[in-house]
Amino acid sequence: MNIKILTLLLGGSLCLASAAHSQSADDRKWVAQCLNDNQAAKVSTAVVATYCTCMNNKMSDGETRSITQWEKANPNARRACEQEAGWN
Repeated sequence: MNIKILTLLLGGSLCLASAAHSQSADDRKWVAQCLNDNQAAKVSTAVVATYCTCMNNKMSDGETRSITQWEKANPNARRACEQEAGWN
């Protein structure tokens, strides 16, 4: 199980390599948590990584909830990021 999580996180990290330079350490932490939260998704890691990055970008810098928690209160942002990521 831990190997699966590490593989997912590594795959997501590689997918986000081009965006990582513009993300803070805090942003990368939240996106990694989102990738972990969505490890059972029936879509590719690239789709999940794009979705998580989109959601993170929509959140304010002062937000204290995880992406997974925040998306529940912001269904319009969730739908927009699902569409952007191709998660439909």
